[in-house]
Amino acid sequence: MRHRIFLSALACVALWIGSARAQSPFYQDKTITIVVGFIPGDVYDLFARLIAQYIPRYIPGSPNAIVQNMPGAGSLVAANHLYTVAKPDGLTLGAISPALYFDQLIGRKEVRFDWAKFAWLGTPTLTNRLLYMRSDAPYRSIHDVLKSKEPPKCGATGTGTSEYYVPRLLEESLGAKFNMVTGYPGGGDVDLAVERGEIECRAFSIQAYFAREPFHTWRKTGFVRVLVQTGLRRDPRLPDVPTIYELMDQYQTPEASRRLAKVVMASDSFGRPIVAGPGLPPERAKILREAFGKTVKDPDFLAEAKKKKLEADPATGEELEALAKEVIVQPPEVIERMRKLLGK
Repeated sequence: MRHRIFLSALACVALWIGSARAQSPFYQDKTITIVVGFIPGDVYDLFARLIAQYIPRYIPGSPNAIVQNMPGAGSLVAANHLYTVAKPDGLTLGAISPALYFDQLIGRKEVRFDWAKFAWLGTPTLTNRLLYMRSDAPYRSIHDVLKSKEPPKCGATGTGTSEYYVPRLLEESLGAKFNMVTGYPGGGDVDLAVERGEIECRAFSIQAYFAREPFHTWRKTGFVRVLVQTGLRRDPRLPDVPTIYELMDQYQTPEASRRLAKVVMASDSFGRPIVAGPGLPPERAKILREAFGKTVKDPDFLAEAKKKKLEADPATGEELEALAKEVIVQPPEVIERMRKLLGK
C-alpha cells in the first residue's frame, strides 16, 4: 500500500515538474548571441551592443544577450554563418550589411544565403550615405573626379558595402572613375589608410560620419570634404553637398541607370538590419520582432543611443521582409547592369 502511495506521489511530482517546464518561457536561462559582421567599435557593433543590453527586458524569460564579432568580406562571412551554420532556434541573431543582396543578385559563388528567407526583426535606424575625400587631394567636387585623368583611390571592406557600391554607382550613373582598393578588415582600417595617404576616399553612412572619431576631429581640421550624399533630400548637416539624384539630373543620367540606382539605394532602407536565419519558428519570430520593436522605443535605449550620437530611426521586421522580397526579384537587364557595377 505504502509502495503504491509512493509511486503515485512520484508520478504527481513528475507531472508537476513536466508541467512547470512546459510553462517556462523558451528563453528562460538561455543566452542570445548577436553575431556582428564587422569589427568592434563600428556603428553596426555599437547598435548591436545596445540592442543586446536592452532587448532581454522584452523577451519572456529575460535571457542573457551577448555580441560576437565575426568580420569578413563586408559581413558576408557572418551572413553565411547565420544562414548555414547557426541553429534556427532564435538564439543566434545577426547584424549584417544592408547591401548583401547585391552579391546574391549577381550570383557570386561565395553567397550561401537567400536574402528573402532571413527572418527580419527590424533595424534600429535607416541610413543614407556620403563619400568623403581628403582635402589635399585634387578633387573638390564630383566634377573634378569626372574630368580627372587619375581616378582617386577609395577603400572598402568588401563589395557588399556602401564603401564599394557608392563609388561604383557614381561610375555607372555619372561616368566618374574610381580606383577601388578592397579587403580592409573594417571601416576603421579604411579611415587609417586615408590618414596614412594610401587612399583618398571612402563612402559610408552619414550617421557614422557625425557620430564618432576620427570624424569629429576631421571636420574641425578640414582634413576631408564631402562630395556627394545619397538621400532623396540633402541632410541638414550637409546643406552644401549635392545628392546623387541632383547629380543625375545635372548630368542627364539615362533612365536605365536611374532604375539601377533605385535598386541599389534600397539598401539605405534596410538600415542596419538585425536578422535570424531561415526556419525560425513563427512563435519565436513573433517574440523577437515584438521585443525588438519595444527595445528601439525604450526611453533608456534612446537616451543611451543619443549619448553615443547614434540616431534611432527604426523600421519593423515586417517592413524589411517585404522590401527583401521586392529587391531580390529583378529583371535580367538590371542584374546585368549590377554585375557591371560590382565588377562581376
